[in-house]
Amino acid sequence: MSCRLSLPGCEMSLQPSVRALKKPPRLDDEVRFLRSWIEKPLHMGAVMPSGRVLARTMAQYVDVQARGPVIELGPGTGAITSALIEYGIDPARLVLVEYDPGFCALLRDRYPQATVVQGDAYALRDSLFGTLAEPAAAVVSGLPLVTKPMLTRLKLIRDAFAALSPGAPFIQFTYSVTPPIPKSLPGVTTQASERIWMNLPPARVWVYRKG
Repeated sequence: MSCRLSLPGCEMSLQPSVRALKKPPRLDDEVRFLRSWIEKPLHMGAVMPSGRVLARTMAQYVDVQARGPVIELGPGTGAITSALIEYGIDPARLVLVEYDPGFCALLRDRYPQATVVQGDAYALRDSLFGTLAEPAAAVVSGLPLVTKPMLTRLKLIRDAFAALSPGAPFIQFTYSVTPPIPKSLPGVTTQASERIWMNLPPARVWVYRKG
């Protein structure tokens, strides 16, 4: 509905601005995330997309100069994906492994240069079969590892190391106060970020390297 108010020497339009009524993308993503979490809570790492500080922290553990693709597990609506690109990762290097077909369609639209794989990250070897032409420079995971049995977590990191170059990082965030994967794995070095209190809920980034 449009309304115009006329005063002497002045004409003012009260028509609402389309820009003002449009929801910001972040809000749209939160709605999508919440809907998917309600439908499939154990497949989602969080109720809301990762915060910007958390996403940037994860991206900073990736070596931009290292050769090979950068694999992201469970990208969702692309919060961490965007942080990787802003950090300097060429979108064409990204391999995004996402379980939810709706998120896959969204990711293909937002990141047309990236390779989007609709598959189960917990069956990583099968999901990536025929996709990688060389070892990966990093695996960045937003998966809800703490909802899975420990044997499932260990299988995931074993498959991730098989896809990675020696010494390349497997990067995982968690809201838990304990590491999502034990720090005492043979031949694996582990480091952790400070707790990121600005994220909701607070989170920590864990980085695992082998070889």
